[in-house]
Amino acid sequence: MTAGYLREEHHIFRDAFRKFLEKEAAPHYSEWEKQGIIPREFWRKMGEQGFLCPWVEEAYGGLASDFGYSVVMNEELEKVGSSLVGIGLHNDIAVPYIASYGSEEQKRKWLPKCVSGEIITAIAMTEPGAGSDLAGISTTAIRQGDYYVVNGQKTFITNGIHADLVIVVCKTDPHAKPPHKGISLLAVERGTPGFSRGRKLEKVGLHGQDTAELFFADAKVPAENLLGEEGKGFYYLMEKLQQERLVVAIAAQTAAERMFELTKQYVKERSAFGKKISEFQTVQFRLAEMATEIALGRTFLDRIIEEHMQGKDVVAGVSMAKWWITEMAKRVAAESMQLHGGYGYMEEYEIARRYRDIPVSAIYAGTNEIMKTIIAKYLDLT
Repeated sequence: MTAGYLREEHHIFRDAFRKFLEKEAAPHYSEWEKQGIIPREFWRKMGEQGFLCPWVEEAYGGLASDFGYSVVMNEELEKVGSSLVGIGLHNDIAVPYIASYGSEEQKRKWLPKCVSGEIITAIAMTEPGAGSDLAGISTTAIRQGDYYVVNGQKTFITNGIHADLVIVVCKTDPHAKPPHKGISLLAVERGTPGFSRGRKLEKVGLHGQDTAELFFADAKVPAENLLGEEGKGFYYLMEKLQQERLVVAIAAQTAAERMFELTKQYVKERSAFGKKISEFQTVQFRLAEMATEIALGRTFLDRIIEEHMQGKDVVAGVSMAKWWITEMAKRVAAESMQLHGGYGYMEEYEIARRYRDIPVSAIYAGTNEIMKTIIAKYLDLT
């Protein structure tokens, strides 16, 4: 079944991107997992082929493509492996802040290099003491003349090691009431005095994705690096989190589809008690249940994507998709590993990697508990 928002040119693009990944990513993915990072050389090749931020306006080096291309890219990247999530973050989560809220000077300075792969981006929201509650962050950026002096710590930052430009969520007015009105966004460049990176964090999954701690000790950031207006950062985040959560749902849906195909293939090849595992009714029923949930997820997700592309407010729908699809993908991962038997627990089998990669999708971009809180606000319960 083909989604209505995808046209012929999207399918041509998918074929080209898939061939690129089959050559440049898939053969090296296991090694990248061992190294704990995706090489910058791969980012550069992505940029050379026009696969980084293709939606950026032509004036800044992009192709002015629609979100359908982003959907295709996030799906194909996920099929190779979840550790490529940092590319989706750069393309569809971090760089859009610059395009939407950056000044003309900022856009001309940074966007072309984001498209070429010369600049890799990250967005730093989470802190050791503040995650989904963004109003509770403690990193400060106090204006002193032509600079903001930034102090604080961020953690769990995707692309944290590679990032040349980090969009830092900070408080320019620590005493604002309510607290979220004091939040602003600062673009902090590599080499900024007082800005340093901590260790590359060791995670349960996503072993090839560089996740790091970031430290700011009297970091001097030029005032011209403020994105948008002071005090508007929280509102910018709320506006962009809709697409971020949609990207997470797209990846989780694709992962579930991939795990199902791996499992279906395995049970058709493996025999027990004189017949194929796929011939046992209990196995067939479990596969039938998975297939149904995956189909429901895909149908709902496609509808939300289409509405998002039409510019509709889909905050409630995105929140539903993010929590339900990521939880569904976790169920599929558990069932798939079980149906693989002992081999499912072996690292040489892709399902083992998928099993450890998928749980974090229910945590980042706002936990699924937060998603339910958002949904409840749209139900007119009070």
